[in-house]
Amino acid sequence: MLATNLTQTTTAQQLMLDKMQLMQAQAEQNITVKANPLDQQVKPLAFSSAMTQVLDLVNGHQAAASAKMTAVETGKSDDLVGAMIASQKASLSFSALMQVRNKVVSAFEDVMKMPV
Repeated sequence: MLATNLTQTTTAQQLMLDKMQLMQAQAEQNITVKANPLDQQVKPLAFSSAMTQVLDLVNGHQAAASAKMTAVETGKSDDLVGAMIASQKASLSFSALMQVRNKVVSAFEDVMKMPV
């Protein structure tokens, strides 16, 4: 019985040692660090081109939602859930655009009220 316990203990110790060596090998693997893509020089974006891109994006969301809703209404598609999600996405993007517009108009009015 003592020999059996000694063998089991040795086997358990050997298994534990094997696991620890495996974990050590995994920890010592070389980790390659790639360059951060955000560190690259990015041209500054003009306000007008940024607003144009956002307007085009919101317009695209509206057009996609309209197309999906039309397809559901005419019976060409039965993806009502997709149409509703597209509609909500278009609504949210339009609401966000309106909030940005209101902030820009408010900032412009504040600048115009400044004394010279």
